[in-house]
Amino acid sequence: MWLSLPGFGTLIVLSILVLAAYTFSTAIRATNGQVRLLNSARLGAYATAALILCGVLMLAYGFVTHDFRIRYISRYSDRSMSPSYLFAALWGGQDGSLLWWTLLLGGYTAAVVKWLGHRYRQLQPIIIATLMAIIAFFAILMIFAANPFEQNLAGAPPDGEGLNPLLQNYWMIIHPPMLYMGFVGCAIPFAFSIAALITGRLDNEWIIAVRKWMLIAFLFLSIGNVLGMIWAYEELGWGGFWAWDPVENAACLPWFTAAAYVHSTMIQERRNMMKIWNVFLICTTFFLTIFGTFLTRSGVIASVHSFAKSDIGIYFIYFMGLILATSLGLIVWRIPKLKAKTEVESIASREAMFVINNWALLGMATFVSIATIFPKISEWLFDQEITVGPPFYNKWAAPLGLIIFALMGLAPLFGWKKTSKKALRTAFTFPLICTLIVTILQAIFGEYLGVPSIVPTESVESGFGAEVYAKVSSLFPGLTVSLASFNLSVVLQEFYRGVKARRSSTKKKGEQEDYFTALIRLIGKSRRRYGGYIVHLGIASMYLGFVGTAWSVTEEIALNPGESREVAGYQLSYQGTRMCPGNPRCSPEEQATKGRRMLFADLEITKDGKSLGRLSPAKFIYMSPPQTTSEVGLLRGLNADLYTVLATADPKTKRATFSIHINPFVSWIWIGLSVLIIGCFVSLWPEVREKRSTSWIYLRATASGAVGILVTFYFATSLAQPFGSSVERHFEKTCSEPGCELEEGWFDHQSASSADRMPGVVKNPHQRLSGWRS
Repeated sequence: MWLSLPGFGTLIVLSILVLAAYTFSTAIRATNGQVRLLNSARLGAYATAALILCGVLMLAYGFVTHDFRIRYISRYSDRSMSPSYLFAALWGGQDGSLLWWTLLLGGYTAAVVKWLGHRYRQLQPIIIATLMAIIAFFAILMIFAANPFEQNLAGAPPDGEGLNPLLQNYWMIIHPPMLYMGFVGCAIPFAFSIAALITGRLDNEWIIAVRKWMLIAFLFLSIGNVLGMIWAYEELGWGGFWAWDPVENAACLPWFTAAAYVHSTMIQERRNMMKIWNVFLICTTFFLTIFGTFLTRSGVIASVHSFAKSDIGIYFIYFMGLILATSLGLIVWRIPKLKAKTEVESIASREAMFVINNWALLGMATFVSIATIFPKISEWLFDQEITVGPPFYNKWAAPLGLIIFALMGLAPLFGWKKTSKKALRTAFTFPLICTLIVTILQAIFGEYLGVPSIVPTESVESGFGAEVYAKVSSLFPGLTVSLASFNLSVVLQEFYRGVKARRSSTKKKGEQEDYFTALIRLIGKSRRRYGGYIVHLGIASMYLGFVGTAWSVTEEIALNPGESREVAGYQLSYQGTRMCPGNPRCSPEEQATKGRRMLFADLEITKDGKSLGRLSPAKFIYMSPPQTTSEVGLLRGLNADLYTVLATADPKTKRATFSIHINPFVSWIWIGLSVLIIGCFVSLWPEVREKRSTSWIYLRATASGAVGILVTFYFATSLAQPFGSSVERHFEKTCSEPGCELEEGWFDHQSASSADRMPGVVKNPHQRLSGWRS
């Protein structure tokens, strides 16, 4: 048994648990100061990471060789899949994603052990022991509940079931790993905090190290969530990018607390305050990663993105209970050492703004988490089934989001401890003038440009309070634009003041720097500060993309071949449909029994008499498993996206129904991600000094290089091709010969009802989305 691939893979999983337990016990024994035991624990951590990597490589080998003896491989791959999607299938299901999670945790563990070196000698044993305990938990999950090497009892089938078609998208190759990197990265600060609490070493030295690791986790959480938006926007075919699905909510929860910690840690470093709060934020962030994983994998919350219901949830409940009990117990035990000797002296101070910002971020996380699990709470406590939909989230998340947005711009204008009235007047003058100008311009020209500052909203509830809120919320679009201009002007002012001060300082020394040189050297000297300002620019850009939904236009149109219709200034001319063959790599026999047919509907797009090209929204019809997916035709632009979806098509008359969406400013979300990555890139870039290179410098350089490559990949794959259906570009050659048109019987227009256009709805309820959220 152990000589077969499934058996040997299972043996490796068992060995991971044994080795993690050995390393854990050795690290605990090393707390008495024995260097030999600590070195043994360090080697054990490296060996555990190497063993996990071996397991992942074995599973990858099984996918490449189509070893369908392994149940997981037969469920999430088939012989027609390309190597890239075979690789993505590693995390396409629950069993494999747990192994992938463990691999990333092993990689983080090896990196942090290497980085620690001879530093934090008293903290190292507990740090290693904590990380080994987390690895052991996931090994237990794989052994008893989700073994990725489990064999098919009935033997190997001739072919596999294949990866869910909605997951066969190039964004899905990078989105889940990025999100996993963010989730798993939160374990490192958690391990540091547990070590500091147990040993009592609660000075500011360890908090500085934790900030760097939390910033890396924050970066990957940001990338993972936005890449998920891009995937949903391009693949699901419902016109939006965020549906407040429970799994989407679970993915963003740790982002809020991580963002809060990145700001609040500066207060502890500067003023030696908020020690209890910072430890609480670190533990809460890690707890939310496990809580989000529990929601995704337990089947407790209904979601089209979650894994199938399994018995794995009880393991997470016990683990979350252990995290809560350990964290709260240690914090209560160490309260005397955590109490701050100083307090916030004035509300007109930067630390006061950071505290309010922290409460707003935590309030948003609390709101989203309660709203996500409230349907289940109602069912458990009151035996009532309720649904919390997007209108409820949008109603309450909008004001919370605007508060966070406003505080993001206010904080840099205040100084530490206390800011004088004169300094406040000087700091606020330029941003307020810019904001006032933008507000007036939008009020005058917004209606003409299609972006009015006031967008009337109808209350879905009755009562005086609901009517008042509806009136107030109609001001949110204009307020968001004003706050975006305020944040932009604040950042520009901070850069200008910094450059001006630097040029004045160098001039006194007999040197004269030009503005560009002064800017580059200013950023190089204070990478963390100015990198953070660049991140603020990215988030402001994202807010501009979010508010664009207030001015979106959606229309349903039905056209016969040769007919045209104008929608929001775009002229859409319907050319007809065509049916194309499936994957050209498949043989004719495989094509007939297992494949897909692609129904394209061609639309020629013109605006103001100028041709913008052709969009070809499509329906992909999969025969095994029987499933229909929507492929959108997308014309990108900085002002707005033209988003087209093929809803229905008559196989006889070729009359087609389209869902047309005009989505303003969506591209600014993706641009904002790129700017955010650049900001984190600046903050993580190692200082250039004449000293011996350390492992932390190599790690930061590697992370910075990775995000740089990601930016390049994003622009190369997305912005280089500004319009047209990606499906059309890949498959139009296969449909060039005569007879490649709509064939009666291949596409029943009844199968493309409005339900097919909802996010993630598939015809086969047993083929659930899996793997794209952690």
